[in-house]
Amino acid sequence: MEAHESVTELIGNTPLLRLRTSGGSQSAVVYGKLEYLSAGGSVKDRIGLRMIEQAEQDGLLGPGGTVVEASSGNTGLGLAMVAASRGYRMVVVLPDRTSSEKVAALRAFGAEVVLRPSGLPLEDPEHVLKTAARIAEETPGGWLAGQYDNPANPQAHYLTTGPEIWRQTGGRITHLVSCIGTGGTISGTGRYLKEVSGGTVQVIGADPASSVYSGGDGRPYFVEAAGHWRHPETVEDVWPQSYHQDVVDRVLPIEDRESILTSRRLAREQGLLVGGSAGTAVAAALRVAAEAGPEAVVVTILPDSGRQYLTKYFDDDWLLRLGFLDGDPATVRVGDAVPAATRERPLPYLNGRTTVADALTALRELRERGERAVLPAGPCPVGPERRPTAPELAGSVALDRLAEAVASGAAVPGDPVAGHLAVPLPQFGTGQPAEKALAELTERGLETAVVLHDGHAIALVGAAELRACLPA
Repeated sequence: MEAHESVTELIGNTPLLRLRTSGGSQSAVVYGKLEYLSAGGSVKDRIGLRMIEQAEQDGLLGPGGTVVEASSGNTGLGLAMVAASRGYRMVVVLPDRTSSEKVAALRAFGAEVVLRPSGLPLEDPEHVLKTAARIAEETPGGWLAGQYDNPANPQAHYLTTGPEIWRQTGGRITHLVSCIGTGGTISGTGRYLKEVSGGTVQVIGADPASSVYSGGDGRPYFVEAAGHWRHPETVEDVWPQSYHQDVVDRVLPIEDRESILTSRRLAREQGLLVGGSAGTAVAAALRVAAEAGPEAVVVTILPDSGRQYLTKYFDDDWLLRLGFLDGDPATVRVGDAVPAATRERPLPYLNGRTTVADALTALRELRERGERAVLPAGPCPVGPERRPTAPELAGSVALDRLAEAVASGAAVPGDPVAGHLAVPLPQFGTGQPAEKALAELTERGLETAVVLHDGHAIALVGAAELRACLPA
């Protein structure tokens, strides 16, 4: 019989598929390694198995034990699948921005899911990493997988992913392109390929443009399972020990829009339903192929399936709300109500540490200039030349309401404004129909909204501006 004894035997050994490119005869051939065809649906199956096996060998995990991990979803799924097959309890701590499909899949494996806010500095005791460590310590028989610093993470790829790619390409690979999350995939795979090729294989990281790995400022981005986000109030930015920077030759920054639209094109043009990080990796691989020449062989890792992101990257409404789609050009859109000059300057923004007195000053200056006296606000600072992302817009401050709070004694001028934030302003993407945005504002009895483009706040728009741009 051709049969397997355990689901863990179905992890890895994923196929290579030649991707269609538009580079013509002068571009290198590009192959995608389809990690979403592994048993648990992602590249993280490999480390889930390897980390648990190593913990068992080291006596850290035994019968009746509990596996605990902080994850953006895929590592949790890989661990949960292996844990279920071996009879372990599984607890996964996730950021609250994780896709609903991943949460549902984890629970389907019997894992207990603990959600924590995603916008916390590393030192906060409620941060996902701190929470997971605390649960593991307080749980009898608990073991923290710790993918970020666990040497079994890159080792899994050194032992499996690298050799598979070398064998599948007949040793012809010249470039490896992989996203960097924990760093295990690119570090382990890249090290093997460099060693076996005598150092000729180049290893290129693909990274969200705002991730610190590629030199970004660490602000939130919209591609899950890639990059390194840094809260501005994090005291020490500690990079994962699983990421071996000496293996990586360079890192290419890829904007969220390019990543997401590349994922969508792979589904619609090549029948590959993959996640946003695969879009990041393929976008980078196409750049590498264009410059590498026709003799090169580029292999890129496609980490997971798009089935986990159907309510995000493949949902037109979600993308329109965030401004990642441009909408119907035959329709008046929200972006049409934003003057070009307004788009070119950063949106005024308050952070939670701004004092009430300073907030009042800023709001009064707006009113004196004839502008609306309301501003979006968030819990942490945003640089003066940077537009805040949608996740950073945690509230709003209006002049009249704040002045009334001071007059009544409910607010003190020296107080941080964080304690006096109103609910966030409504948000509309530049590509959404202006008529629908106006209808929503009218229904809610509101006058002002934030306009988003590619997930960033670029302007405020009022009902009057929306009304004015619509045909009579």
